[in-house]
Amino acid sequence: MTSPADLPPTVTAVLDRLVPWPDDGTRADGPVAVDATDRLLLAEAAAAITGAGPGDVVVVGDRFGALTLGALALGAPDVRVHTDALDAEQAVRHHLHQESTEVSGRVTIHDTLGPELLDGARIVLLQLPKALAELTETVEAVARYAADDVTLLAGGRLKHMTRAMNDVLGDRFTEVRATLARSKSRALVASRPRPEARTADPLYPVHEHLTDPELLAAASPTDGGAAPDRIEVVAHGGTFAGAALDHGSRFLLSTAGYWPAAARVHDAVDLGCGTGLLSVVLAHRYPQARVVATDRSAAAVASARETLAANGVTGVVTRDDAGATLPDESADVVLLNPPFHDRAAMSTEAAYRMFATAGRILRPGGELWCVYNTRLRYRGSIGRAVGPTDHVAQDPRFTVTRSRKP
Repeated sequence: MTSPADLPPTVTAVLDRLVPWPDDGTRADGPVAVDATDRLLLAEAAAAITGAGPGDVVVVGDRFGALTLGALALGAPDVRVHTDALDAEQAVRHHLHQESTEVSGRVTIHDTLGPELLDGARIVLLQLPKALAELTETVEAVARYAADDVTLLAGGRLKHMTRAMNDVLGDRFTEVRATLARSKSRALVASRPRPEARTADPLYPVHEHLTDPELLAAASPTDGGAAPDRIEVVAHGGTFAGAALDHGSRFLLSTAGYWPAAARVHDAVDLGCGTGLLSVVLAHRYPQARVVATDRSAAAVASARETLAANGVTGVVTRDDAGATLPDESADVVLLNPPFHDRAAMSTEAAYRMFATAGRILRPGGELWCVYNTRLRYRGSIGRAVGPTDHVAQDPRFTVTRSRKP
């Protein structure tokens, strides 16, 4: 068995060139471009990748391009890639182009975990996701679409791995083993998909009918029209909160009676839309408005599209990073429940970028309605990014604020 230190010098040289991207060099505690898990996965798969043929190698969850470029350097003729977070996908593309046009031309990047990504794959490298639901949907897709002799190598940091992850793989593969731990990382290696896993109905996306009073009250049209009697939510595995109404969103919805009147809302944005549940509320509450839902997560975007369709409402769903592609002064109201984790680590960086986006896209007089964990004390930052900010409501965990663009 190869060890990470035994990776060929040509592969090591490629990995050593990678840096976190984008990075302004000021974050000493920021992410690393290549971690021990990347090196372990490449080392464990080295022999198989060296003998791989066209279409054999798939990478899921690459963060900066280490797995993709490492697989190419080991001899893979081509690599198919899926990464849920758009910023991670952009980092992979950046490092591919930094290598050469020839190298980038050997990689195809896919938006979904479908057959286009996995059909016929024989070696799948996976950075283990934090959520079991996301892992389940990924493993389910590999077992369904990949070749009969596929080997899935799923790696992670020991402190983030649980026995439940072994169980997820064991439910769908006949053989599952764990590698030795190296540099505080370990890989789970699964092979021989179970026959029933190739034909069973998929568990994801999940469909749920929600009838929460706060949800339905917020979705009541402001023109006096009939409120829906339920809202259907569709959730892929990688989507925050799944098909449930999370506590923060519920608390934000409880303030809907104070949101802008319909006459003032021509364009509404659900920033960081997740499943699109708030987008459906906006579409019902403001039936004459154009609703835009946006998220960096491919799973969230797919969920939001399906959620809007399931509820018979129209809206525009886009995948971008913190709303970066939304036009200036294009919104009258923005709803925001910002994330406070990036993968397994607590991070507020995305929230600050989303505040800046809200300030940029709101028209004068437009409003940002934001719910956040009270201990994060975002009110001052929101005010600087958007405009005068009022404290509207607070419970033991969350705060809701209203900000008006001058």
